Amino acid sequence: MRRPDGLLNHNVLGEDKGPQDACGVFGVWAPGEEVAKLTFYGLYALQHRGTESAGIATSDGERILVYKDMGLVSQVFTEGDLATLKGNLAIGHCRYSTTGSSTWVNAQPTLRPTKYGTLALAHNGNLTNTGDLAELVQKLDANYTRGATTDTEIMTALIALQDSKNLEASALTVLPQLEGAFSLVFMDEHTLYAARDRHGVRPLVLGKLETGWVVASESAGLDIVGAAFVREIEPGEFISIDANGVRSQKWAESQPKGCLFEYVYLARPDTTIAGSGIHKTRVAIGAQLAKEQPAEADLVIPVPESGTPAAIGYAKESGIPFGMGLVKNSYVGRTFIQPSQTIRQLGIRLKLNPLREIIEGKRIVVVDDSIVRGNTQRAIVRMLREAGAREIHVRISSPPVKWPCYYGIDFASRAELIAHGLDVEEIRRSIGADSLGYVSLEGLISSTQVPSERLCSACFTGEYPIRIPEDLSEGKMRLEITEVHGH
Repeated sequence: MRRPDGLLNHNVLGEDKGPQDACGVFGVWAPGEEVAKLTFYGLYALQHRGTESAGIATSDGERILVYKDMGLVSQVFTEGDLATLKGNLAIGHCRYSTTGSSTWVNAQPTLRPTKYGTLALAHNGNLTNTGDLAELVQKLDANYTRGATTDTEIMTALIALQDSKNLEASALTVLPQLEGAFSLVFMDEHTLYAARDRHGVRPLVLGKLETGWVVASESAGLDIVGAAFVREIEPGEFISIDANGVRSQKWAESQPKGCLFEYVYLARPDTTIAGSGIHKTRVAIGAQLAKEQPAEADLVIPVPESGTPAAIGYAKESGIPFGMGLVKNSYVGRTFIQPSQTIRQLGIRLKLNPLREIIEGKRIVVVDDSIVRGNTQRAIVRMLREAGAREIHVRISSPPVKWPCYYGIDFASRAELIAHGLDVEEIRRSIGADSLGYVSLEGLISSTQVPSERLCSACFTGEYPIRIPEDLSEGKMRLEITEVHGH
């Protein structure tokens, strides 16, 4: 471990970030392989799920080593770092904070001693009963001092404090007490474990290597290390992987409520969820959007890269030519350098720049995945007008986001969501477009080919499938607030 100095990772685009997923998790059991390197590449493939910090834990059968730091996977690890992480099994994590601030102490995997060895744990999701669990930990150990301020830390402590015969039994005691969304990979010195909440809100998949097994947030994480996709880990399933192979058991009845927003934006386009290729699904959503929200225009352009598949579908269905009217700088994103005021005002231009020769004099359909606060779309519309676009028709491949997510996406508070207070015409005026159209919820769901009762669409409807506490007003800093007040 290094740099315990609470350095924050800053978004160079300043104030307006889109929806952020909680995290990417990866686990590998593969004797004879360089497991730290496999985990590094697995996290590299899952980087889009979390860009604030990254960490890897490995076990050589006798002890577990953890190495973590703030920054992108490529910034955190050197060849030398990975060489020190020897062993037969490893877990890794790349983080976007949804509970607890973005500081070194909150980076994962978390580590705790138990009476039968060491526990290292990585988590994607967000628990909704963290406060109750924190009280439970305090009852089990009056001297417990919390290092990190995350639901992951509380979960790790709770498993470590159980008086069971082994780690597996401890985890199976704790899992039914957890409420909310969680996809977990964890380990002791000898065994890799994975578990998914009973609703399967966040994805988790199992893959096979020639010499072992891999668990990852998305199938793209399997592809990069050459693992064959075996299956999704089921909602309510617990698996153990060791020299005896894979053992599976159900710790809860499966009640699937997969996150609809994974299909729209969060997952990589080359990932498969519930049997559907995400790229193909997004193209279908774009085609549906063209049917529901047509526009008279000369060109369809995406907001790259997340809007690209839907824009392809929109262009194909509408017969309007597809073009790349915005160029994205892939190397701008997160950095330790705070933007100056001048740079912040330039905002989106650091990431996107218009191609004047393609846009000038044309009526443009701009396809994007979502509107959260509206700042990004406002900047894009202004930029396209300055580049000479005659008309700008904004089309969105998800319904209006009106409600916060409590299951592992950091959208914004309800007050910050532009669709919470404004109707579509008011949003259109706010962003300065000539027209604005969203795909319908029914159209979006039909494009995924997953039955609506197996999906969570709470951010669009306000109907939360998993109970949420009445007071979540403190948001992701709730554990830090209780710490300050001495609870």
